[in-house]
Amino acid sequence: QVQLVESGGGLVQAGGSLRLSCAASESIARVPVMGWYRQSPGKQRELVARITSAGTTNYADFVKGRFTISRDGSKNTAYLQMDSLKPEDTAVYYCALLSWTTYWGQGTQVTVSS
Repeated sequence: QVQLVESGGGLVQAGGSLRLSCAASESIARVPVMGWYRQSPGKQRELVARITSAGTTNYADFVKGRFTISRDGSKNTAYLQMDSLKPEDTAVYYCALLSWTTYWGQGTQVTVSS
């Protein structure tokens, strides 16, 4: 059972930046896809960004140009660099490891004040 632990969330003013980290308990070097999702109160969980083992990235339209996803196989860690944050980015952010099944982290709260 793979365990994922997110960190780096917090309170930031609009226009600010945060960097989320997702540390995996096992090697992620060959994991097909690592992803970041978010969920706001009353809303469904939505994809923010994902990255393949080959480094191909995909972003939701609402974060394109502002967020950057990356992964470091040597550290078994995935990252989400979030710049130009907006109040509507406020949510719990979840890391996901997508293999033959999907593993989820416990989530980290990101709050952007106006």
